[in-house]
Amino acid sequence: MEITEFFELSIGRWRSQRSGHHLAFAHFEQVLSTIDIESLSFNDPAVVAICELYKIDPASITHPFRMTWEGESDWDDKIISGSTVLVPIPNVENPSRGKLLRDQGYAETIPAVAKYHLSEDGIFTLLTEYDLAAAEERIWFANPNLRFRVATIKTSDGKGVTTASFSSEIRSLSSSTN
Repeated sequence: MEITEFFELSIGRWRSQRSGHHLAFAHFEQVLSTIDIESLSFNDPAVVAICELYKIDPASITHPFRMTWEGESDWDDKIISGSTVLVPIPNVENPSRGKLLRDQGYAETIPAVAKYHLSEDGIFTLLTEYDLAAAEERIWFANPNLRFRVATIKTSDGKGVTTASFSSEIRSLSSSTN
């Protein structure tokens, strides 16, 4: 699988079921959510703003997209929701590697630059270092409408794991499904 195919396969609405272990709190969490991933144009104002923020030439990017989510956790009564714009920049010499610019990170809600790698067997690995933590995510497709995601949040020195999670995500095939 090529990186462009991975990003294109990700576009759509996904129903997600995530199990998370918050080791610092000795707590297990169950989250059910809907994730919408939509392709953005290179001249979308949000994409342009991220390119300007990181001083990146828009000609060097590929497949920018917005990810929006809304869900419910058994840990909290509040609805969990958010949105982030992601801008991939493939490595010129090795397109299966690159950087992923975000207006909002996963472990900390600050702009973030992650490194990605797509392995020969189609596993997308994303490594993001923040001020107080580091996140590692792996995403792969079992088929075009079923994907899996595992994530770990580590301490900033990388020696301790604070959170580990597993998600199964099923593509919504009906456009009228909310």
